[in-house]
Amino acid sequence: MSLGKGKDDHIEAFRQALAFTMRTIGNEPELEVSFTSDKPGMSGAKARLPLVAQDLPAHDVSIARGISDGFAMRLANHDEALHTRLMPKGQMAKSIFEIVEQTRVEAIGANAMPGMAKNLNTVLEERFSEKAISGEPTRKESALEDALALLVRERLTGTPPPDAAKPFVDVWRDWVEEKASGELEALSHSLMDQNKFARLSRNMIAALDMADELGDEPDPDEQDDGDDADAQTGDPDASDDNDEDSQAAATEDADQGEADADSGLEENMDIGSSDMSDDMDPGDTPDGAEPWRPELPFSSLSNDDFYKVYSHVDDETIAAEDLCDPEELTRLRQYLDKQINQLQGTVARLANRLQRRLMAQQNRSWDFDLEEGVLDASRLTRVVTDPMQPLSFKLEQDIEFRDTIVTLLIDNSGSMRGRPISVAATCADILARTLERCNVKTEILGFTTKAWKGGSAREKWLANDKPPMPGRLNDLRHIIYKAADTPWRRARKNLGLMMREGLLKENIDGEALIWAHNRLLGRPEQRRILMVISDGAPVDDSTLSVNTGNYLERHLRQVIQDIEIRSPVELIAIGIGHDVTRYYRRAVTIIDAEELGGAMTEKLAELFDNQSNIPIRRRRAI
Repeated sequence: MSLGKGKDDHIEAFRQALAFTMRTIGNEPELEVSFTSDKPGMSGAKARLPLVAQDLPAHDVSIARGISDGFAMRLANHDEALHTRLMPKGQMAKSIFEIVEQTRVEAIGANAMPGMAKNLNTVLEERFSEKAISGEPTRKESALEDALALLVRERLTGTPPPDAAKPFVDVWRDWVEEKASGELEALSHSLMDQNKFARLSRNMIAALDMADELGDEPDPDEQDDGDDADAQTGDPDASDDNDEDSQAAATEDADQGEADADSGLEENMDIGSSDMSDDMDPGDTPDGAEPWRPELPFSSLSNDDFYKVYSHVDDETIAAEDLCDPEELTRLRQYLDKQINQLQGTVARLANRLQRRLMAQQNRSWDFDLEEGVLDASRLTRVVTDPMQPLSFKLEQDIEFRDTIVTLLIDNSGSMRGRPISVAATCADILARTLERCNVKTEILGFTTKAWKGGSAREKWLANDKPPMPGRLNDLRHIIYKAADTPWRRARKNLGLMMREGLLKENIDGEALIWAHNRLLGRPEQRRILMVISDGAPVDDSTLSVNTGNYLERHLRQVIQDIEIRSPVELIAIGIGHDVTRYYRRAVTIIDAEELGGAMTEKLAELFDNQSNIPIRRRRAI
């Protein structure tokens, strides 16, 4: 009898721990959790989870945890009023919209917590194992919404479908990629913004020939009911920032309670998201006032009194992986790896030195035995052995430069061909890995043109009888090698693209600087650093042949001045064999490309050593 009682205590402790984890992740203290043989589900503040046998088999435990994680992430990251307002009208479109949104909230947790990712994957394996059939499935046997959800999951997390699900996905993959490849890619850049993600989901549904099922297009400026309520009450605590802090703290709390040793929470995860938290809507303007616009003097080119663009039609901003096929990208990465091997020792030593300096400022310390804060998982055992013991909490002490992002903007002009671009790619690769280890997000961008001596823009100018002073007369190509939220391991192949013959053409620095700068302004991090790596002044033969000789250089100087004087972004530049100190206030010129690694690490170290520029923020307690 005593053995049976011990098993009962064991299963009850598991249920309590799972329910507590759900409430914590979902930031819903009043959530009622029941364990039944009925189909799992959640309605409002009530959730049903599957029963687990008393001996707690590992597979059943993982299934229960995966289902509870999916419910909890929806509580934490889903606005039901917004979801309902944007919901399509047709049945198939509605099913796709619903399952893709669930995929989004689960991807947030899977990207941050490996233990959660494992549990969610187990649930998928189990679900599709039950659907297994003999032979290859047909489209009649494979639901489009299920396949689409797994394709979206693949884009959001980089995780391929489980083995049991692959046949069901492959039936639809080619058709979906042909119809909506661009829409799928756009979703991957909007993971943390439900409003934007939902609207992009509607675009994807339309691309899949279901536009007639969408219904009326919701007003982009329309507020959901919760936002209106906050605005009417004037509650200062109802801001997006407070939601982000509380949800991030809740997610960290739950992570501390995870049983898996590898399920650590990434330091910089922001569960709530919003690119702007302004009180005023962009469409709202007081009577007699100027129309509202964000304080971004660069988005409208503050120097457009002299700088013009003949045509924007063929400009492109493109992900590196979209510029060549996967096989070529793999081959180019292998070539870059050979270059890295030659510089590995020198650059790695510099990167390790930078990491030591950063980590010295990030020594983590905690206050223990508190009545509120983050659950102290190391003391959970005493609660299980003695239920009368109170829960113990801990709170992390202040850590500096936590909310930081670094963008590397690399000149991809023809003059960088050879050793300079190899060294730049190598240094960017190693620096991204180093900063990622220090929880500093990194974005790697490149800029060039689509053609030599003008492209489609020049052809249009010639066809229009060559009007005088046409302005910029080439087509821009801005390349995203690594987005800020993409882990290095998923973006490493992209850096090999810099080795591609024919990629490097001409450079129009001013507009590239505006582009990279505005991407930083849209980031939630409090500290934003932009590092430009170039080997010369802006040059585009087509533009300079029909405008004044300093046309591009004058534009670049004005953009730099705008950023350095009026922007919160910290701008630094490194010139390879070219004196950039005449353009930038904070700059260094190196003679040999081999010095680039040292210059990059030293300039970043100088910035991080400057404590006065680093905001300090204490993590909110629960």
